[in-house]
Amino acid sequence: CCTAAKCASKAVLKNRFLRKMMAATGLTSHGKLAEATATIQRALAASLATPTVPRPAAAPSPAARTASRTAFGDLGGDSASTATTATPERTKASGRFASSSFTNASGTRAFKLFEPSERPDGPRPLVVMLHGCTQSPDDFAAGTRMNELAQAQGVYVLYPEQAARSNVNRCWNWFVPADQKRGAGEPALIAGMTRHVMQTHAIDADRVFVAGLSAGGAMAAILAREYPDLFAAAGVHSGLRAGAAHDVASAFGAMKSGPSSAGRAHPSAPMIVFHGSADSTVAPANGDAVVAAALGTAPAAVAAEERGRTGPGRSWRRTQWHAEAGDRISSAEHWVVEGSPHAWSGGSSTGSYTDPSGPDASAEMLRFFLEHPRPQHG
Repeated sequence: CCTAAKCASKAVLKNRFLRKMMAATGLTSHGKLAEATATIQRALAASLATPTVPRPAAAPSPAARTASRTAFGDLGGDSASTATTATPERTKASGRFASSSFTNASGTRAFKLFEPSERPDGPRPLVVMLHGCTQSPDDFAAGTRMNELAQAQGVYVLYPEQAARSNVNRCWNWFVPADQKRGAGEPALIAGMTRHVMQTHAIDADRVFVAGLSAGGAMAAILAREYPDLFAAAGVHSGLRAGAAHDVASAFGAMKSGPSSAGRAHPSAPMIVFHGSADSTVAPANGDAVVAAALGTAPAAVAAEERGRTGPGRSWRRTQWHAEAGDRISSAEHWVVEGSPHAWSGGSSTGSYTDPSGPDASAEMLRFFLEHPRPQHG
């Protein structure tokens, strides 16, 4: 039970929450998606009793953009585009972390590209990293430490940046139907940016991968579904399956309880999924749904299952899946981190939304990616 004061406080919070959700629904019906997203994010934040993870402020990038522009033609069907280059900065990983921007018919987004300083001869792999809400490329790179790992293995890392004008909380709009399709919206913008980097750097087209956290993880799942010809494998951390929602209300429902339906089967790139069992922002059931969608309708069998503990830190369970249908083979790897909140497992506390006590999601994702280049046919 609760005291009168506590009960009154809970009632006020509940009423405010309901009012915000109703307001979000009204904004959606009037096409005001950015305002609706802001409202639902504020409602979710207010509904949590305490923050799950401390969020240090993201360090601003010291790199200044230049005025030089390079024009590009049709990038694989994603329309004409331009890119702005910038003076690169040195990073702790000893490579370069350069700020740029990219434009095509779907819009303009800033991005940062990590270039390893020492690269073996020949084309190198590329990992596209999609940040979560309120994050930036600098913050996400610091929290995941992906650049340090990439430097050691000669891997390029691309960090697209969501614009505040498109989403006030800088969330990728994974729940908007127009941003869930090939050839349009944010998927086309990110795919076009990826192809631009492939054209301007020595990238191995058979080793291009995408990963993301939360809203970024949900967008990574969309890109894996819509662009299997571009991304050889994908990583989804604390995210949702492609098509899990179609508006603000269904997004809220999926985040709290998992998607209401299994979703359509689709050609799948290999998928690695991380999710904390104590995630109160995006329910762990969503990790199961991502794996199920990746495996599709083919009969799936558990190839291996193991449990472990990260030193004195968190225990975890890893399940590997293998599905085969005709000439298509799908594989998935699902990590459930016990007691971990809505945060990047094994990340650094220098970035936001990280859980340093968990297994290293960045190292495991990079390992999984390099084990799954695009299959060679013929």
